[in-house]
Amino acid sequence: MNHQLLVAEYLATPWALMPERLSAVTAVIARWSGDARASDEVMHSIAADRSARDARRQASVSKSGGGIAVLPLYGVVTQRGNMVDDVSGPGTASTQQFSNMLRAALQDETVTQILIDIDSPGGSVYGVAELADEIVSARAQKPVVAIANSLAASAAYWIGCSASEFYVTPGGEVGSIGVWQAHQDYSKAMDEAGVKTTLISAGKFKVEGNPYAPLDEEAQGFMQSRVDDYYAAFTKAVAKGRGVPISQVRDGMGQGRVLGAEAALASSMVDGIATFEDVVKKMRRDARAQIKPNASRLNQARNSLALM
Repeated sequence: MNHQLLVAEYLATPWALMPERLSAVTAVIARWSGDARASDEVMHSIAADRSARDARRQASVSKSGGGIAVLPLYGVVTQRGNMVDDVSGPGTASTQQFSNMLRAALQDETVTQILIDIDSPGGSVYGVAELADEIVSARAQKPVVAIANSLAASAAYWIGCSASEFYVTPGGEVGSIGVWQAHQDYSKAMDEAGVKTTLISAGKFKVEGNPYAPLDEEAQGFMQSRVDDYYAAFTKAVAKGRGVPISQVRDGMGQGRVLGAEAALASSMVDGIATFEDVVKKMRRDARAQIKPNASRLNQARNSLALM
């Protein structure tokens, strides 16, 4: 019951996460609460999957060169989730830690371009808007490209839209533009277990939406207002990043669904369909194309001096 109540409290905050990935989130929470039975198998699977992705990514980057810094965004997005690995494990991605990597790449003179490699179902809304704004600012210093490799959903899509270019792999998916939160009522289960909970509080709404009682209309209305506020910020950011009206984001782009590569491209949710390796090659070509005009102008200047 303690584990269930912890899950209920955790899900009471707004999430920009695919609802069907709830099992992965509860597995992480189970690990926090010491319920190893529910979490070990899932966490080991996530760890193995991420290790394989890291190996593939490192192999590709070592061949690419060209001063491209690849920043991975893998797993459920949280603000500080994987700052302590032995607590959260490899299944979460910290916006705070990602921000640190982004700043380091901007300061590194050997890095000329940044590629955000995303494989995430989204996560908590906390810290996402701030990271998205930081990515937009970073684009003024160095080119920033993002790729859904192979999933960029909800909060992860919000982050990916902040890049100047956004791609999805042929078998990948993007979308789930929406926000949700949950209320779980355990009052009946606790009554059947012979447990009665009395909350002692100060402040009219301090215990509003608690899991020990059914959700009343006023509390539900407030929860809905929070979801609406985050949804407004989410859709505004997507509209700005994709260069489309907010109405197109709200009324199209899957309306909360995750779309495959072809459907996402048709809905202007991405700039193209490409593999990770193809995106790296394109970035290298773009870098060479930017250098050539400068060299041409230099030659023109030299020729002009020679004529003088």
